[in-house]
Amino acid sequence: MTLKQVLMTTAAAGLLAACDTPLDFDLRDLASGFDTSKSVENLPNRPKADNRGIISYPNYQVAVAEKDDTIVTIAKRLGLTSDALAKFNGIEVDVPLRKGELIALPTRVAEPSAATGAAQSGPIQPSTVDVTAIATSALDRAGPQETASAQASQPAQTGLEPVRHKVKRGETLFSISRIYNVPVRSISDWNSLGPELSVREGQFLLVPQSGQAAPAPQPTATPAPGAGSDTPVPPSATLPLPDETPSVPVAAANVPKAPDIGTPTTKASTFAYPVQGSIIRAYASGRNEGIDISVPAGTSVKAAGTGSVAAVTTDTSGSAIVVVKHDDGLLTVYTNLEGLTVAKGASVSKGQTIGKVRAGDPSFLHFEVRRGLTSVDPADFLP
Repeated sequence: MTLKQVLMTTAAAGLLAACDTPLDFDLRDLASGFDTSKSVENLPNRPKADNRGIISYPNYQVAVAEKDDTIVTIAKRLGLTSDALAKFNGIEVDVPLRKGELIALPTRVAEPSAATGAAQSGPIQPSTVDVTAIATSALDRAGPQETASAQASQPAQTGLEPVRHKVKRGETLFSISRIYNVPVRSISDWNSLGPELSVREGQFLLVPQSGQAAPAPQPTATPAPGAGSDTPVPPSATLPLPDETPSVPVAAANVPKAPDIGTPTTKASTFAYPVQGSIIRAYASGRNEGIDISVPAGTSVKAAGTGSVAAVTTDTSGSAIVVVKHDDGLLTVYTNLEGLTVAKGASVSKGQTIGKVRAGDPSFLHFEVRRGLTSVDPADFLP
């Protein structure tokens, strides 16, 4: 399984909030105690677009789709070629767009200004510059005519430029969230992804940044030349060796007999294998977040335990993903599926069929056990 597929399945667990409550992408209600609240601090809201639906940053511009917009209507509104705009965003020209969806522009159009209905002129500038102070100082220095002219214009918008991420094959919103350590909800809100949270290969996403600088590396003290550890004094070549005094034998310690604690018992397994086959790739945290079980295509996949379906989604290649929430904050993730027999919110019992293994070379099921967003070795929960 490729790393991208692993990230995809890793992130799928992020869908779980609860079955009876709205999705909580910070996952602060899970019993594991996992808390992503720090990661949402200082994240800005998406800036308002001008009348054309344009948001401009120094390095790129995006168009905000209106209701019933397509690539054709956006291209016509901005004077661009629809085919080039569609190809740049990995989408067909006539696909209906969600209201608020962002479309990346391959070339810059006119900058926002009062003429385009923008409250402020020019692209959004980095907020490290105090634009208000600069504008005030300029007004103080200006003459009466210059002052009147300056008051008619507004200072440029400020804000940290988001990362523009192009979705690659096998990625999901959740794997992208983990790459940038930005909550799924923030990325979804910025890009108006809708309730399905689906992304497509070739799509550009804006990932907001908090503006908090990474901690500077701490310098390591280096001793000056010649200031190392003291050299031990070598043994003398002129003095005789000290007399050797035989040591008194030490009596054997009286070690108490170990208590009889009986035969160790093996804890009953929590889950059952979802399919019966050979494990062709074992769990390795950071490289393979679950196990890959080789089985023929079309093999029925069973729920590993009783629970409820917290998420059903697909990756960009069309492979289905199912996440089941169990007691004690445990989650099981099943990927490389097709022919699903369950839907989100459904209750499942241990051993119930939830889908079939998708064809592949080789064909296999990828199975994960998670506590919150943290993967754990499935072997610890299987017989």
